[in-house]
Amino acid sequence: MSEHRFSDLAAYVMGLAPRLGAVRLIAVDGPSGAGKTWFAGQLAAALGAPVVHTDDLLKGWDDQFTFWTRLEEKVLAPLRKGETAAYHPYDWGEADFTAPAVAVDPGKVVLLEGVSAARREIRPELTYAVFVDAPSIIRWDRAISRDGDDSLAYRKYLERWRAAEDRHFVVDETAMHADLLVDGTATAPDGRYVSLARTGWAR
Repeated sequence: MSEHRFSDLAAYVMGLAPRLGAVRLIAVDGPSGAGKTWFAGQLAAALGAPVVHTDDLLKGWDDQFTFWTRLEEKVLAPLRKGETAAYHPYDWGEADFTAPAVAVDPGKVVLLEGVSAARREIRPELTYAVFVDAPSIIRWDRAISRDGDDSLAYRKYLERWRAAEDRHFVVDETAMHADLLVDGTATAPDGRYVSLARTGWAR
């Protein structure tokens, strides 16, 4: 393991070629509770780039992987054409896409964060892919704490979710194809992250 600065990673990414039209699409993938949102936020700040969270495009728990068509239509297709993307995030309380609209300009870099963000079908158009991981028990505790729900019903949903994402990562070989593997337990507040491996800094 080794420690690196987000500013250095940002500079490296900006030296890579765009693959989604003129946009450098950076995917931050990994299991729930691993630290993806933290990593994406830190890297986005270093890049001055927006983050699209895939959770905002899920229509409830059962849309864990089938949301991709919605993401393609609302976000990826417009960006690919150099157009501004726009979508309404899912409101989990209202159980519908009623949250205020989010616009994403086709800038030099856009981050895509969430489970399956670096999936096989988008891989050819990714400029860079990050896989964030952490021990299972830490991820479980983070998910319970984050969502503030320790009910039996929530635990059942979470168990099913985690089992499905485990299967997905094995079949998709996501980590194997990532450019950077990150230790999600080492969330330093001073602009640094800890890498588990660098698997493809220059593709």
